[in-house]
Amino acid sequence: MTRIDIIAAVPELLGSLTSHSILGRAQAKGLAQIVVHNLRDYATGKYKAIDDAPYGGGAGMVMMVEPIDRCIEHLRSERTYREVIYMSPDGIPLDQSLCNRLALEGNLIILCGHYKGVDERVREHLCTMEISVGDYVLSGGELAAAVLTDAVVRLLPGVLGDESSALTDSFQDGLVAPPDYTRPVSYKGWTVPEILRSGHEAKINQWRHEQALERTQRRRPDLLDSNQDVPS
Repeated sequence: MTRIDIIAAVPELLGSLTSHSILGRAQAKGLAQIVVHNLRDYATGKYKAIDDAPYGGGAGMVMMVEPIDRCIEHLRSERTYREVIYMSPDGIPLDQSLCNRLALEGNLIILCGHYKGVDERVREHLCTMEISVGDYVLSGGELAAAVLTDAVVRLLPGVLGDESSALTDSFQDGLVAPPDYTRPVSYKGWTVPEILRSGHEAKINQWRHEQALERTQRRRPDLLDSNQDVPS
């Protein structure tokens, strides 16, 4: 069973996100365990402070190294973790290939940034990887951590009802997904392509591949490499 521990300044943001839908079912099946830790539980002092003013001055507050180190040290004393991931806007971009790799890694720790970020010593000495979910800034790393967790857990064997479902997701083959249709065949004159109703599996697969190529060229040309031919 894969375990993901999320260290957060605002753990309440993650409660419903990690306990319902795919993530909830994965845990109910015993295929994954997602544990959210309140960083303040590892702080000291009367006010359980986890942040302080930055050295050198400037606006904003910085998350302190001590409570983060205590939490990670406590978790590492109980089990082995392959990666300690910091959700950061200047981390490596999250994509499907990275999710695929992390799904094979085993236990993970995810640290959510907050305020102005973390003391640089956390990044230098405690984290093994930094990941970004996009070129924008969130109020905290909790939502980014939920995105990463969902993207990884759904790839674990047995989590999805159809084992092939994850393999046909967008980006698994470097392309966005082709269009999908379901009943009714016709609605307001909008009809399902005849090829999808033909029952000819090889031709259907070929159509889907061509549609995926065309859609990728139109919507996400940055994903295409020189080896992929796009139908005219």
